[in-house]
Amino acid sequence: MTSSERIELSIDPGTWNPMDEDMVSADPIKFHSREEPYKKRIASAQKKTGLTDAIQTGTGQLNGIPVALGLWIFSLWGVVWDP
Repeated sequence: MTSSERIELSIDPGTWNPMDEDMVSADPIKFHSREEPYKKRIASAQKKTGLTDAIQTGTGQLNGIPVALGLWIFSLWGVVWDP
């Protein structure tokens, strides 16, 4: 199940308000990988998932109660960190 599908099932219809959609994964410490450059792995994972970062955040309502959610997207970072 994708994070977007999880949000759709969890949050009251029409109440999801995404946050930080412009946040993008980066490589500030210049992580080294023998198999493939880390930046290339990030770009590949972003293309595969259609997402720019490994977390989706936002607010909405759950049974009428205001909530804030952060969903870790393993399909993005699992690809990046898979040895």
